[in-house]
Amino acid sequence: MKYTFYPGCASEGTAISYHHSTIAVAKVLGLEMKEIEDWNCCGSTVTSSVIGQFAADVLASRNLALAEKDGREDVVATCSSCYAILGNVNKKFKDEQFKAKANDALSKDGLNYNGGLNVRLLLDVMVSEVGLETIASKVVKPLKGLKVAGYVGCQTVRALREFDNWENPTFLDNIIDSLGAEPVDFSHKLKCCTGAMALSSPEVTVSALYPILKSAYDAGADLIVTPCPLCQMNLDAYQIKVNKVYGTNYNIPILFFTQLMALAFGLDNHKAALDYCIVSPNKALQSIGA
Repeated sequence: MKYTFYPGCASEGTAISYHHSTIAVAKVLGLEMKEIEDWNCCGSTVTSSVIGQFAADVLASRNLALAEKDGREDVVATCSSCYAILGNVNKKFKDEQFKAKANDALSKDGLNYNGGLNVRLLLDVMVSEVGLETIASKVVKPLKGLKVAGYVGCQTVRALREFDNWENPTFLDNIIDSLGAEPVDFSHKLKCCTGAMALSSPEVTVSALYPILKSAYDAGADLIVTPCPLCQMNLDAYQIKVNKVYGTNYNIPILFFTQLMALAFGLDNHKAALDYCIVSPNKALQSIGA
């Protein structure tokens, strides 16, 4: 299976572990992920407030124009925010007036986008196209005995509502189960972590993270996995602050779901990119010998 891969800027920074583990897992599954050459940041959720919505849309659509120029495969993003931004601007190209205006702007960079691509989230591709049976067939180290909270977050499913059940998503839990681990049912799997608000109002982020961590802890989770770089960063980096503010002692590792897949596929800790974790997963993973 061939895909056009949009890494997104987090893949070169806070979510570098997501990027490395994705590439490693893709090789095991036989996925060809061709990176968009000269891609740029999707703009995330803050750019429109700085440069205006149309300029932000053109910034995001430049990636789609580059992808279309180079091939016709679906564009796959790992990041929930990138998926939401690229997916929404892709839909706007169905409006001929917007399309003409956007392409006029893109032409200054020698580009044009016809709007013929699909934007996909890696989580969706894993379940809908690779399939749970194929994933399970690649498991050489079943994660038996490991209890995992699949934290979907607020954007992953609900931003575009094009896959899974946006009120009660199961895709992430199904992947966890296919790896031999036990997906735990916890009440806050869709709650917002506040995203980039952590930069301007960290106290608000801490107050939002506490019930998420508490919910996973109370459900007996050994660790939390997510498909969202912002969710992973906030839960990992601010967990110490949560403990200080609320007098708790949480020590819950926060991984990307691809890191869990890498471990189940028998890849070493380096290929699973575990060294980038702030909250060490070593103790939680002792039961599976990782």
